[in-house]
This record gives sequence, C-alpha cells and structure tokens, in this order.
Amino acid sequence: MKRWIKPLSVLLAAATLSATAIAQAPVKPAVIYSTGGKFDKSFNEGVSMGAEKFTKETGIAVAEFEPSNETQFEQALRRFAQRGQDPIVAVGFSQAVPLEKVAKEFPKTRFTIIDSVVDLPNVQSVTFREHEGSFLVGVLAAMASKSGKVGFVGGMDIPLVRKFLCGFEQGVKYANPSAEVIANMTGTTPAAWNDPGRGAELAKGQFDRGVDVVYAAAGSTGLGILQAAKDRGKLGIGVDSNQNHLHPGTMLTSMLKRVDLAAYNSFKQAQAGTWKGGAQVLGLKDGGVDWALDTYNEKLITPEMKAKVEAAKADIVSGKIVVHDYMSNNSCK
Repeated sequence: MKRWIKPLSVLLAAATLSATAIAQAPVKPAVIYSTGGKFDKSFNEGVSMGAEKFTKETGIAVAEFEPSNETQFEQALRRFAQRGQDPIVAVGFSQAVPLEKVAKEFPKTRFTIIDSVVDLPNVQSVTFREHEGSFLVGVLAAMASKSGKVGFVGGMDIPLVRKFLCGFEQGVKYANPSAEVIANMTGTTPAAWNDPGRGAELAKGQFDRGVDVVYAAAGSTGLGILQAAKDRGKLGIGVDSNQNHLHPGTMLTSMLKRVDLAAYNSFKQAQAGTWKGGAQVLGLKDGGVDWALDTYNEKLITPEMKAKVEAAKADIVSGKIVVHDYMSNNSCK
C-alpha cells in the first residue's frame, strides 16, 4: 500500500496547482459598446462602470470599442477574437446576429451578450426583467403627479422598449387607476437612441398636454428629455444607470438596470474559472433591476411613496404581484 502514497500525494499536489491555475486564469476582457457612445450616462456607461470595477479590483485592463454605426459590430467582434480577447462583452440586442456568426468562427472564445439571447455553448446571454423595475418607477410617477398625467418617451420603437412602457403603465395604474399615461417613441432606427433634441421636443409636447412626470427610456436621447423636464419645472425619471445626479431637484428617480453586473460578472467568472454559457434573466429578486434613492432625490420621495413602492417591490419578488411582460405576447394585456 505504501508504494501508492507518493504518487497519490503527487497527484493531489498537481490537482491543487491545477485548481489554483483555474482560479487565477489569465483573461483578456473586452467590451464592444452599443451605438450612442460609452459615456451616454445610461446603458453603455453602466457597462463601462462594471468594466472599470473589474480593472480596479484586478489591475487587468479591459479593451474597448465604441462603434459609430451597427455595420462595425461584426468586424469589431472578429478583430477582438483574433487578438485573443476573452471574454468579449457585446452590448445591446443589435449585436446578436453578428455575434452568432463570429462566435461560431471562434468556438473557444467566450462571449457575453447583454439584452439578447444567442444559443451557443460559448455565449452567455444576459437579459433583464425591465418591466418589473419600470413598474416601480410607475408607482412613484403616479404618486408624484399632481395632474394625473404622466409621460413616457422611448428610444427606438421595438418590443424591448415597449416592455419598459408596459411595466411603467402597470405601475402607474397600480398606484392611481385613474391616471393617464401619454407615450411617444423617438424613432424606428438605431438613431433614435442618440437624438437628445428630438427627445426634448417629444417631452415638451407631453408637458403641453398636462404631463408633469416623464420617464425617459431612450439611451442618450434621454438626456434631452430630462433636460426638458428641468427647464419646464417638471419631474424626470432616468433609466439604466442612476441618473439622479444629472438634475437634482427635478429627477424623481431612476430605473436601475444592472448592466454593470452583467459585464463585471462575466469577467470575474472567467478569471475564476466559473464562466458558463447559457441564458440568464435578472429581475428584482436577483438585484438585476431596482429604483434609485439617494441624496439627489430623497426630498422628492415622501414616506408614503417609499412605503408604497417598497411594498410593491416585495410583492413582485414574492410573486403576489405578477407584472405582465410585453414581450411574452407583444401586448400589454
């Protein structure tokens, strides 16, 4: 029996070294942002915050690319893969088609896509229950409104943005069944995500119709919407990142969509050797969406409003309230 002791100990030592190597696996992370720019103070910037957190913790730089149009996605994905970047985070549903093509070409490279699903073993797909977070800010909008009219300005008119609107409407009606929701979409092309001027025009039109709280779910177009709210003395609601700091005093809250976690977790899991492909859906229960309360908006949130929205949040998490997902049947019913 003794003759097996040494080989066994060698095997155990080798296994330990192997586990250590996996735990400290070298990674070369990268991010390809959606159109609209890294510093859109919303969707893209949220992802960049996750990348920055990873770099601060590990000292590992994250390669980045900011496309000026959607035709650059495929080239950027392929170029990063050829350079050995891994994992590569693709930001936005518009990258799904080029990502599927490139991921098949580089089966050993790990990819994470945010806001879409690509069914390949080397792709991690992260989507969110935006309708749940939008329900919460809808509750706050209805309670803060003095006119009983609240607004929604979306970016590109696609099912995903309708999902935000549908959740928002449900939250508004939950808090005030007689409230009216007036909604507009900025456009039908990707340019709708980066048109603050048009966003401001749509918001002003809603204010002229009596709206006194507006929810901006439109990427960098939202900057114009929130600025218009400030200029008119109305209340704005931000999206994706915490935008409360943009206009203290007129920012009612922001619907948080933790895209920063999607990027950060992908990089950390790859480094730890725990990265897995497949689909993830993050909602209130997972901390994937929420509403923002901080020093910039705390004076606008009354104890009654906070109690109401937190009760709704608890009921959604427990399943007592089921927020309808527009994308389940392309209808808000």
